[in-house]
Amino acid sequence: MLVRDVMTYNVITVPSTIPVFEAERLLESHKFERLPVVDKGKLVGLVTKDTLLKASPSSATSLSRGELLYVLSKLTVNEIMKKNVVTVTPDTTIERATKIAQEKRVGCLIAVEDEKVVGILTTNDIFYKVINPLFGIGEKGKRIIVYGAGEMDQMQKVFDCIKKAGFKMKGLWQPTGTEKKNLVLQMETEDVGTLVSQLKKDGFSAEERS
Repeated sequence: MLVRDVMTYNVITVPSTIPVFEAERLLESHKFERLPVVDKGKLVGLVTKDTLLKASPSSATSLSRGELLYVLSKLTVNEIMKKNVVTVTPDTTIERATKIAQEKRVGCLIAVEDEKVVGILTTNDIFYKVINPLFGIGEKGKRIIVYGAGEMDQMQKVFDCIKKAGFKMKGLWQPTGTEKKNLVLQMETEDVGTLVSQLKKDGFSAEERS
């Protein structure tokens, strides 16, 4: 899976000269958390809801409302934006993009192609479009863990058992951090008792997982 399969297209961008209060209004109206900053077609920064909040005058200020509005009207995105933006290409793999985001400790990656912003990938995109489907989160079905069945020959026996029992599998994965290579199956149906019983008859140690 590539970044282009998960990223958000038609990204709204702003120029670095836009006043901070206008950028804030854009974020609120579109319910966004961040806006790429683009000058002359080239990515130059990133403005986020957090940076805008930090840039807003404190409620404890002695400035009048009129003075506050004047200050905000003069403050531009260029003065508060993050300039070291982490980017990827649309053809970067999701695995690589996730590693980059973790290493850089950022919540989003800007997808750039031929120096143009073509998309944005957030950690929420990875969770909702990759992690959730992989683990069946929010979907119908049931998970089964088959202990010690992570080796190829054991997997094949599990697949044969599933076919014999007449069940359909949506996905599978191997949890890390255990000595034995266990296998987790995501089944299409909620009623997997018959399959668990069949796996046990075939010599496996298996149980349903919530």
